[in-house]
Amino acid sequence: QVPLVESGGGLVQTGGSLRLSCTASGRTFSSYAMGWFRQAPGKEREFVAAISGSGGRTAYVDSVKGRFTIARDNAKNTVYLQMNSLKPEDTAVYYCAAEFGVRIKILQNEYDYWGQGTQVTVSS
Repeated sequence: QVPLVESGGGLVQTGGSLRLSCTASGRTFSSYAMGWFRQAPGKEREFVAAISGSGGRTAYVDSVKGRFTIARDNAKNTVYLQMNSLKPEDTAVYYCAAEFGVRIKILQNEYDYWGQGTQVTVSS
């Protein structure tokens, strides 16, 4: 088990910024690839961003490229999602996910561990 706790969601206006955090328990955080996914009302959960165990490789869905940045601090067992220039279509519940193995992963079914989600609402 890898308990994951997300924080940092909230209500922000269009063009604003938020930083999500996801902290994991355990001593081998750097051995886990991490990802962020989101689920908007009435839609399926989708990939947002992912990062390899070392943090050296990242991947993003096209709709957030240039606006969102994923990063990790392995000393703090934490992965971040910095979200800038937010749009109403970014409104969703954002989930953090973890999977053992340092290789970057972008598919939901590659992840075994999930956080409880944090709500992000962008008002127009």
